[in-house]
Amino acid sequence: MRILGLDPGTRICGYGVIDCRGEVLSYVECGVITAPEDHAMEARLGEIAQGLREVIQELAPQVAAVEDVFSQMNPRTALALAQGRGMALAVLGLCGLSVASYPPASVKKTITGSGRAEKDQVARLVQMSIGLRSLPRVDATDALAVAITHARMSRPTAARLEDAVVAPRSRRAAP
Repeated sequence: MRILGLDPGTRICGYGVIDCRGEVLSYVECGVITAPEDHAMEARLGEIAQGLREVIQELAPQVAAVEDVFSQMNPRTALALAQGRGMALAVLGLCGLSVASYPPASVKKTITGSGRAEKDQVARLVQMSIGLRSLPRVDATDALAVAITHARMSRPTAARLEDAVVAPRSRRAAP
């Protein structure tokens, strides 16, 4: 399964694409789609929408995962991020992709084991999870984290339960 992860915004939209074959995650591509800050909101959203559509056409993901808007922020910031997220959802819908949404704390918990992890910790674990030689821009790293979260959360329930039960036991046994 090819997964497109998105960290949407109104000026910068991070994207990350991974392939998931069973337990194996493979890096495909990541980057950012940007729009000039001095352009009007509708122009920025249009530019990002066009860039997102091109990414989808080129990389042909089968599903998408999008980060939810963090609710405990300035209302104006939350509204702007919601506009970027809405634009991304519209493009994904027009391209026929099914979409899963994940709150930032769930992404952090899936990647690091803690919903309060710092961005640099998430970035390093994303790097290790898919074998990146260097860290991409933070928005692209966040998008990869969302894609990895979807890969892990979309696994059958039995496999996730096994990880939850076996992993803590194996950590205790390690010296």
